[in-house]
Amino acid sequence: MTHHPIRLKSWLAPLLAGALSACSALAPTPDVYPHEEFNSTDTYTHDYQASGAATCEAARRALLSQGYVLHQADANLVKGRKSFQPKSDSHVEIEFHVVCVPGIRESKTGTAGTTVFVNALQDRYALKKVNNSASLGVGVLGSVSVPFTASDDSMVKVASETIPAGRFYDRFFALIERYLVLDVDEPASGSPSPDLPANKEKQ
Repeated sequence: MTHHPIRLKSWLAPLLAGALSACSALAPTPDVYPHEEFNSTDTYTHDYQASGAATCEAARRALLSQGYVLHQADANLVKGRKSFQPKSDSHVEIEFHVVCVPGIRESKTGTAGTTVFVNALQDRYALKKVNNSASLGVGVLGSVSVPFTASDDSMVKVASETIPAGRFYDRFFALIERYLVLDVDEPASGSPSPDLPANKEKQ
């Protein structure tokens, strides 16, 4: 018996290729939640012996000093974003979220303290070319595609990831410490300034 190779019709091969690519696109992505062990409380946090307003102000100055554009800054929350261009066809943005809350341990002892929670999100964009085919209307035949194409370049988001804890956050926490100004009790209203001698009564 002679075996003849099976030949696919020319129109069937593209359909099978499209079906295989669709199956690969529908393949389940690996789960990441098993890596969330929730066994550390200092991964994205740092404690400071200062008020929440002073700590968030220091965080605001720290981000501004590094070229971040702030979208929100108050006594409890600071948000900023910075853009990077590592290559001509790629773009990266880092967005900081800083939350200042009263420190738990310091509250129990009655001393002023703040716990800072920091999260930095990194978005990556890549340059994609989109070919647009031109069409030409031809009377009875209707719209006919012609081989004239135009390409548009656009930045498309290809990844978004929370930056893992490590030296990246340690450097940020150290910079907050540099800009941190501890609260100082202001002299009571009407009392002389401690830098100036008290006014003496005229003899």
